[in-house]
Amino acid sequence: MPLIRNPILPGFNADPSIVRVGDDYYIATSTFEWYPGVQIHHSKDLANWELVIRPLSRKSQLDMRGDPDSCGVWAPCLTHDGEKFWLVYTDVKRKDGSFKDTHNYIVSAPAIEGPWSEPVYVNSSGFDPSLFHDEDGKKWFVNMLQDHRRRPRSFAGIVLQEFDPSVGKLVGPKKNIFKGTELDLVEGPHLYKRNGWYYLLTAEGGTAYHHACTLARSRDLWGPYEVHPQKHILTSKDAPLTALQRAGHGDIVETPEGRTYLVHLAGRPTTQERRCVLGRETSIQEAYWEDDWLFVKNGPVPSLRVDVPGTRDESKYWAEQRYTFESGLHKDFQWLRTPETERIFATQDGKLTLFGRESIGSWFEQSLVARRQAHFSYDAETVIDFAPTDERQFAGLTAYYCRYNFFYLTVTAHSDGQRELLIMTSEASWPDGKLNMPLAEPVQIPNEGKVKLALTIRGRELQFFYALEGEELKKIGRVYDASILSDECGGHQAHGSFTGAFVGMACSDVNGTALPATFDYFVYRPVEHHTDRYDV
Repeated sequence: MPLIRNPILPGFNADPSIVRVGDDYYIATSTFEWYPGVQIHHSKDLANWELVIRPLSRKSQLDMRGDPDSCGVWAPCLTHDGEKFWLVYTDVKRKDGSFKDTHNYIVSAPAIEGPWSEPVYVNSSGFDPSLFHDEDGKKWFVNMLQDHRRRPRSFAGIVLQEFDPSVGKLVGPKKNIFKGTELDLVEGPHLYKRNGWYYLLTAEGGTAYHHACTLARSRDLWGPYEVHPQKHILTSKDAPLTALQRAGHGDIVETPEGRTYLVHLAGRPTTQERRCVLGRETSIQEAYWEDDWLFVKNGPVPSLRVDVPGTRDESKYWAEQRYTFESGLHKDFQWLRTPETERIFATQDGKLTLFGRESIGSWFEQSLVARRQAHFSYDAETVIDFAPTDERQFAGLTAYYCRYNFFYLTVTAHSDGQRELLIMTSEASWPDGKLNMPLAEPVQIPNEGKVKLALTIRGRELQFFYALEGEELKKIGRVYDASILSDECGGHQAHGSFTGAFVGMACSDVNGTALPATFDYFVYRPVEHHTDRYDV
């Protein structure tokens, strides 16, 4: 059987948590400020994956208005106790400075499709929570522990406490069971039991280029935990030329036949600046047990190609996606932060209408609907109908990472009401969040009529296009550096920016009149280019 090429979930799909129920595999990944919260993919063979649900889809479960960029939903943990699914997640309200405000919750469901329960609040002492179901029926909750004093570390260790589902809270004693290795920044804990051993898998080194999976074990759940002979069973930190960089934050699964796999996040940097435009993606490694220790095959450096039970169908990945809106919003799309979708968009008559709200980059209520960039090179296209009356109303096509990093081709108007096309960019503007000035020269267009907007990305080069009705596409603006739509440039560099590049449609009306913009369709067309690095 041919090997599959990593990643298995391309584009922004970080912090994977995997569970097998019968012959079905499920992976949950972080969504941060993008709504609805948590992506869950399904597979029968570990090779072909399909997005099945984003379960945190209502206000009572998740409201991220005000959450800064790269906050929101961090590192979900998806498990099954033989009766139902359990999903643990963090809603991060603040991450910068000395403090982090990290609220941990649990929801459950009888089936992966739901219905998903109301959330149970657990604690806020740290992030990356995980739930372990022991053989005696008890449930144990672990999360990384924060210490704002840094005495001696801000990532102080992994804390363990029993969770009682009958009362919906933590009970009994709690203990810091593992303080990590000298690599530091211990997080992402998952507990397992095998052959009388308890295993604790953690992430260390931060989520940039020193990331790693660290394994420890103990005969007693409460410890002490001894560290693996290799210490880090998966890492790219000492292999700067390997294809999969930033490898870490993993989870373990076994097939019905007894084969063991580790899923983990990794990045595929491009350009000499090592920028991961596709964000942190989910990859998989074959593993094996020896002397009751888990080893990654050919590890600890991750392999680009891996043997899994299935064979991947690549045709879906490379197919053009033409989205229309007769049946609502396609599952590929997400929006930012708010559960009150009726205030930012509607689908009617086969079209998408965005209601102009706050400015692009707002952490509260902006009308932006977008999908992940999942290829190094692609084309995107839409047709917009929008009638702005002044410069405070603008809508159009955007390649977006966060408040500080975006490219935005807008239909807007001058202060005299004359409609025009205007490119707005924010190119690595953290911490100021300012547009790059001077703006590109606007292009006047008629005050009525639809406009086709398009962009192409070839490696790091982004070019916008437009066409009036009945005309061919023509270039507008210069060639921009799309590689800044990356974790490494996203505002806090690689240790503080955690998502990935998106492309989509947006509408702002900072006059406060909610002027609508209508979009006929949206096209995302994968393209192969000589700068792509699929096979490095």
